[in-house]
Amino acid sequence: KHSLAHSVHTPHLLQLPGCLRPCRQGHTAEVRSMIPACTCSSLERHTNGETIEVVYQTRSTIWDEARQAHEQLVQPRTIRTRTKVPKIHVMLVGIGGNNGSTFVAGLLANRKKLCWETRTGTRQANFLGSFTQCATTHVGFALNSKDGSFSDVYKPIKELLPMADPIDFEVSGWDISGVNLYDAALRSQVLEPTLLEQLKSDLRAIAPMKAALNPEFIAANQSTRCDNVMKGTNTQIIDALRADIRKAKDSAGKVVVLWTANTEMMMFPEITSIKDLENRIAQNLPLPASVLYCVAAIQEGVIYLNGSPQNTFHPGIVELAAKCGAFLGGSDFKSGQTRFKTVMSDFLIGSGLRLASVVSYNHLGNNDGRNLSEEKCFKSKKISKQGVLDDAVASNPLLYPEGNSTIDHEVVIKYVPFVGDSKRALDEYSSQIFMSGNSTICAYNICEDSLLAVPLMYDLVVLADTLTRMEIDGESLGPILSHLAFFFKAPITNQKDYVVNMFMRQREMLTNLLKVAGGILPDDGTMLSVGI
Repeated sequence: KHSLAHSVHTPHLLQLPGCLRPCRQGHTAEVRSMIPACTCSSLERHTNGETIEVVYQTRSTIWDEARQAHEQLVQPRTIRTRTKVPKIHVMLVGIGGNNGSTFVAGLLANRKKLCWETRTGTRQANFLGSFTQCATTHVGFALNSKDGSFSDVYKPIKELLPMADPIDFEVSGWDISGVNLYDAALRSQVLEPTLLEQLKSDLRAIAPMKAALNPEFIAANQSTRCDNVMKGTNTQIIDALRADIRKAKDSAGKVVVLWTANTEMMMFPEITSIKDLENRIAQNLPLPASVLYCVAAIQEGVIYLNGSPQNTFHPGIVELAAKCGAFLGGSDFKSGQTRFKTVMSDFLIGSGLRLASVVSYNHLGNNDGRNLSEEKCFKSKKISKQGVLDDAVASNPLLYPEGNSTIDHEVVIKYVPFVGDSKRALDEYSSQIFMSGNSTICAYNICEDSLLAVPLMYDLVVLADTLTRMEIDGESLGPILSHLAFFFKAPITNQKDYVVNMFMRQREMLTNLLKVAGGILPDDGTMLSVGI
């Protein structure tokens, strides 16, 4: 038998993830070869070409309030992932908007590997800002057999499991404006004209399908764009949307409906059950367009992702998705200011500083900003943005005890047409520090709003497909794709009252699942295995 050395005079034994042979620092390869191989019993991987099957022991700590003690919970899980990546058809709600037209143009530019001239030089198509295409994750350590030193090993996210490539997506969609995508992209003023000119024929050939619309739920200033709208009752519109989705299903192995259209006003009272939903549809009661699209997607058994803050996923909608075996993900893309806020709150509170005030100011001039200039739509966005600090506050009762557990949090959004898609975001983070002192950090961000959001849209489609090819103990991850929380301001999960917003916890939750499903044991984070 071989046990880990524990004397301070004895070199530490080092166990490497992914390496079966431990070694002692400074010993030669010959000495290492005589050390018995160690195996890890907490993860076993098998593959037959069609699936990757991993048996994994999850470990968690449960707090027993009655006993005031921790209990260690170990649960074996079998994760099975189908390896065949289907042909994916993405249906964008709002395909003619800034995000939608940029999504399509960016996909085509990368597919064609285009270059274009700007006033600062030649630029080449890329996926910068995409988590799946450009991010990596730590997957273990490498040992230098000559000197016994260690180095970190990282792997691209897209290589953890078989994943779709965005350049292979088929795309169609709906829009309340009927202009073709070339004219829509010019109107958006997001991408360079020299790039769009190269895509002119491709984009002009794409025309939006007629869209569902209930003008009661969006700003009145959108009426000038409404020339491509469906007519009919709730039932008739849902049937028409289902027919559009079925056409897409005929040409692809999987369909994803992605809402990237205007923010709608919140709908209350909520739809409480399937029966309540069916009654509202049958009686032709006013329903926001997002609900009609979502119902159509669910009834067709396809994925529906909500990129805006309205409360589309009512209890009755989630119940219907569970009944039909459909998948949902949302809500409200988290790409810039709010993502930064989840990092900053985690950093400040995690450092023991009492974050006391967060004030966020934005102004932008695109159509999203125009729609949000109406109070009823802005309220949806404000609600979505304000909840992102909740779990950071709840994580530290020392700083936020009962009776003093709030942060002054204000969000302001203004419409300034001149700046177009180039959003300005100003944030002020004020914290209470040692001996009644105060510390204020200010951040000022200028960015093309759509160029931050679109890479996340690619990620959502790629990962929604990956997660829906996965089963845990024989059951799907639905109806809510909770692990997509990383990309949303107001994430929903299958545990209604449990939501994680902090950036690193969300990222770790997603990457660790992908690693385990691919057969890679996540690090425990202690660094003890490398004798640090």
